[in-house]
Amino acid sequence: DETIINQMMDMFADLIDTKDKYTKGHSTRVSHYAKEIARRMHLGEEEIRKIGYIALLHDIGKIGIPDQVLKKPESLTGEERTVIKEHTIMGGKVLENFTAIEGLKDGALYHHERFDGTGYPFALKGEEIPFYARIIGVADSFDTMNSDRCYRDRLPKEKILEELRKNSGTQFDPEIVKYMIEMIEDGFIQKEEKIIEKIIEEKDCP
Repeated sequence: DETIINQMMDMFADLIDTKDKYTKGHSTRVSHYAKEIARRMHLGEEEIRKIGYIALLHDIGKIGIPDQVLKKPESLTGEERTVIKEHTIMGGKVLENFTAIEGLKDGALYHHERFDGTGYPFALKGEEIPFYARIIGVADSFDTMNSDRCYRDRLPKEKILEELRKNSGTQFDPEIVKYMIEMIEDGFIQKEEKIIEKIIEEKDCP
C-alpha cells in the first residue's frame, strides 16, 4: 500500500510541476524541506511521512490556473493576482474527499496563509493556521526564493536569509522558520539540492 501511495503522490507532483518549466521539481523540493523541518522539530516518523505527502500536493490547485496567467513573465494585474490566489481553493476542493491521508487538503488550502493574519484565502492568524500548512508555507517560500522563475532569477543566499528573518512572526511562524534558517546555514540545503537534482534526472531518463 505504501508503494502505491508513494508512486501515486510522485505522479501527481510531476503532473503539477509540468505546468511550468520554472517550477520543475518544486513540489519534490518542498516535500523534502518540509520533512527535514519536521525532523528537526522532533516529530514522529509517521508525521514526517505524512507531511511529505501533504507537501507534495500543496500546489495541485495550479492545474486549474490558465497558462497565460501562471507563466506570465510581466507583472500581474489585480485580476490576474486574484486568479492565481484561487489555486488554494481549487487545491482544497480537489483533495477534500481524499481521506486516506488525514489533513491532505490542508497544505493546498492554507499554505499561503500568513502568521500575522494577512494571508489568503481566509486570513487565518497564528495557530488558527493548521500546523502542517505553517511548515509547508515556510518550505514553499524558501524554494520560491531559491529558484529561477519566469519573472526573476533565484535570490542570493544572504538575501533569502534576510527575507526569512525579516518575515519571522509576520509571514512565518517564528518557531518554524528558525529551522529553515538553520538548514541553510548548516549546509543541509546545498547537499539536499544535489540529491533532489539526481532524483529528478532519474525520472527524466527514458
